Amino acid sequence: MSNDAYFKDKVCVITGAGSGIGRALAEALARRGAQLALSDIDTEGLAETVRLCEKYGVRIKSDRINVAEREAVLLYADAVKEHFGKVNQVYNNAGIAHHGDVLATQFKDIERIMDVDFWGVVNGTKAFLPYLIESGSGHVVNISSLFGLIAVPGQSAYNAAKFAVRGFTEALRQEMIVSGDPVKVTCVHPGGIKTAVARNATVVEGLDQKNLAAMFDAKLAMHTPEMAAETILNGVRKGHGRVLIGWEAKVLDLFVRTTASYYQRIAAVVQKRVLP
Repeated sequence: MSNDAYFKDKVCVITGAGSGIGRALAEALARRGAQLALSDIDTEGLAETVRLCEKYGVRIKSDRINVAEREAVLLYADAVKEHFGKVNQVYNNAGIAHHGDVLATQFKDIERIMDVDFWGVVNGTKAFLPYLIESGSGHVVNISSLFGLIAVPGQSAYNAAKFAVRGFTEALRQEMIVSGDPVKVTCVHPGGIKTAVARNATVVEGLDQKNLAAMFDAKLAMHTPEMAAETILNGVRKGHGRVLIGWEAKVLDLFVRTTASYYQRIAAVVQKRVLP
């Protein structure tokens, strides 16, 4: 079955669809004939995504949703099922970032990251999972990160959330295999993607957010959201449990697995030289 045919007429839910990978996924799926339930907290960005997808003539439902608000997500899942009559795929993509050492980071900053990046994924997964099972051909796609594979200094909150997404998703995949329910599960680990996440990130007092974002955009953001979306959809079609995006994600995944905890000392030394 071709990539396009696999997604045609499937109802696909995408959170964080107002920009970046979420928008690229929406347009790539619309081009393949999928029906879309798009959400974001950024209504202007979401409206632009809808405009880009409308030219493909597919059905689109768009809503402002904060994925950290569980009751709203639960109601949203019911509304999507009622609107389309089924739900086939859920892409839990919404996420935010924060930079700061553990000592300097406030509890509220860690909680905010966990609420969106981890609990947002949990909320979206649990809200839609019964409908995915009911569809007979469900798929959960949870977006973790390269930082769900490797921990680095200054990213403790983000690392915690993305490692948690990885553990949650990998356990869910095994549960679906054990139960025999018709739901595939994929955990995605993007490397350096050209999105607004770094530019919109919060930082601890004393750090220059603009400089950090500029460094990320200049040195680390090597791949387009469109490339990321195509890689994700290829992995989804093939039923892969894990999708790594970018050569750097593949290299660092291998690096961590071959060096064990020694990678932490190497990463610390590199970080010290890059950000003295």
